[in-house]
Amino acid sequence: MPEGILDRKRRHLEVCLEETVDFQTRTTGLEDVEVPYHALPDLDRDGIDLGTSLLGRRLRAPFLIGAMTGGEERGGRINRALAEAAQRCGVGLMLGSQRVMLERPEARHSFQVRDLAPDVLLVGNLGLAQFVAGYGPAEAEQAVDEVGADALAVHCNPLQEAIQGGDVDFRGGRDHLARLAEALPVPVVVKEVGHGIGRRAARQLAGLPLGAVDVAGAGGTSWARVEQFVAHGAVVRPDVAEIGVPTARALLEVGSELPEIPRIASGGIRNGTDAARALLLGASAVAVARPLLAPALAGADAVVAWIEEFLDELRTVMFAAGAGDVAAMHRLGLHAGPVAPVVP
Repeated sequence: MPEGILDRKRRHLEVCLEETVDFQTRTTGLEDVEVPYHALPDLDRDGIDLGTSLLGRRLRAPFLIGAMTGGEERGGRINRALAEAAQRCGVGLMLGSQRVMLERPEARHSFQVRDLAPDVLLVGNLGLAQFVAGYGPAEAEQAVDEVGADALAVHCNPLQEAIQGGDVDFRGGRDHLARLAEALPVPVVVKEVGHGIGRRAARQLAGLPLGAVDVAGAGGTSWARVEQFVAHGAVVRPDVAEIGVPTARALLEVGSELPEIPRIASGGIRNGTDAARALLLGASAVAVARPLLAPALAGADAVVAWIEEFLDELRTVMFAAGAGDVAAMHRLGLHAGPVAPVVP
């Protein structure tokens, strides 16, 4: 592993905190999803049940803290604040890429959070490009075992890798995913990093025994922008940074091709209304990453406050739609077809 990877991780954090890294011309498409308002909900708002199950674990709400960081001191502090908040809120936590901890033993402590989050759904994370380059089930099991993870996310990020001059050989990727999904004792989640999983990729995943697909659609953080800021201090190829499958379309396309696989909605999920719209499109849960970065630097209390406000808004929108639980939101929406749901 290049010596500069820890510096790059530090720069990722700095850029995400200080620069404009959102997509500039693309949106998530979730703004076009109509929430079906119901004036006679026959519900107690405070009694709405946000609980759900994902990857074999029970969550108090359909919410995961998305993959962000790790590998250096500040990343470790962030991960521990996120873990404590996840435990207190009863939500899931996805770790940042663990490649650095496998290849740099001194980085392992920054991913060790199970002591703070003994009960949460904890998802490990490695890149598909590393499996193409030589990783196998042994490295995947090590990543899972060393942090006590309940599942392993494998991120597919060809555009990000190309922009950063990283690992750009993705040949045979589906075969590697198939071997991992068959060999690992925990579920495998396939995810993007913010440029979306669309119909063609979903078709390639058909037949694999996956635990979930995190669509990580376009409309939130553009990692093609982040990597340009890291490399050049500016976005020198703005059109390239706008490439991606918007989150709403990704949810529908993955759902139409893989109807039996749970979908996680990430990529531009910024509030409870976004989450409600994602549930209407069939998402099992949502994941939020960059908006929690600054709160995590302030500490677990700030993260808890942010998540509680988010979930309070989700509960209000569900109440307004007349949905008493997550399953009711799914019934109100469409799992495929036009973006705007139709009330049955």
